[in-house]
Amino acid sequence: MTKSEIAEIVAKKAHLTKTAAREAIETLLEEVKRQLKKGEKVVLSGFGTFKITRVKDKKGRNPQTGETIIIKSHKAVRFTAAKSLKKDVK
Repeated sequence: MTKSEIAEIVAKKAHLTKTAAREAIETLLEEVKRQLKKGEKVVLSGFGTFKITRVKDKKGRNPQTGETIIIKSHKAVRFTAAKSLKKDVK
């Protein structure tokens, strides 16, 4: 499913124009990104939690040469689904 498809559904259910629904979805996603950049955790009740974690240095392998390399530490976005979402998806 794409953002456009989601926007169409939101537009119908919320009685909005497709443009307004797209703008609302874009605003939501931009705010989630902004909060994650600041290091904040984003909790969407009944859906899940987005947070930033630090991944430590680790060994890896270059698939072309087979050479062992070190993958440097970096930040990563993690998502944990809410219990209700997990239950609904089963």
